Amino acid sequence: MRASRIFLSLLFCASVLLVTGCEECKDLRIQNNTQRKRIAQLESEVQSAKLQLTQMERQLAASKEMEGIEADTLREKVAALEKAIEDKQALIDSMKNQLLYGGAQLPVELSTMLEDFAAKEDMVTYDANRGIVKFKSDLLFEPGSDRVAPSAVEAVKSLCNILNSPQAQQFDIIIAGHTDDIPIGKPATREKHPTNWHLSAHRGISVLDVMARNNIAPERLSVRGFGEYRPIAPNMPNKKGNAQNRRVEIYIVAKGM
Repeated sequence: MRASRIFLSLLFCASVLLVTGCEECKDLRIQNNTQRKRIAQLESEVQSAKLQLTQMERQLAASKEMEGIEADTLREKVAALEKAIEDKQALIDSMKNQLLYGGAQLPVELSTMLEDFAAKEDMVTYDANRGIVKFKSDLLFEPGSDRVAPSAVEAVKSLCNILNSPQAQQFDIIIAGHTDDIPIGKPATREKHPTNWHLSAHRGISVLDVMARNNIAPERLSVRGFGEYRPIAPNMPNKKGNAQNRRVEIYIVAKGM
């Protein structure tokens, strides 16, 4: 009788956790939908501001006779509008990043396992605040290729062991490829990867393939390719790139995100 009561209590707790988890996912989806609408509104405002800025710059350039207070006032308006566009774009980028990883807080035990994993791997860093595992592309891939280097396959396998643990089973995985701003140069490479967008997406798919071969359920996996358009550090002038921007980020998110 006592064993039956214990079993029923455990069953009830598991049911509560399952329902709570589903409600949390539902809440995240609602938040994401609201955030998408806000992003769309901000992007529309940025486009309008850019058109206004273009008109003001043309007006300033066409009015060569404009001098004194009138010209200074117009220049101040141009500078203020440029700053407003820059600030609004930064807010959009931040909101898109939040949208990508869903804001899911990882369990302490899972986060600790990922921290320990990153501490052992030279090519890996882990952002505990955002639930992101980052691989340096220069070490993860052979140069100019989307083929995962043999030396890196073992690191991806180790990550798969963590992502297949009970602590991680309720999370999905988004693999996001990034490049620097150096254009694809070699004709043979360009034939397979016409742009940095292609290369970043193809590299993400290559990591996905390794994960799928190591028992990560396919329905948990997805890929995004950002090319050169989400740098985390300034690229050097004249298309000389920056190694920090060549990376693959693995986002651990709530199911269904």
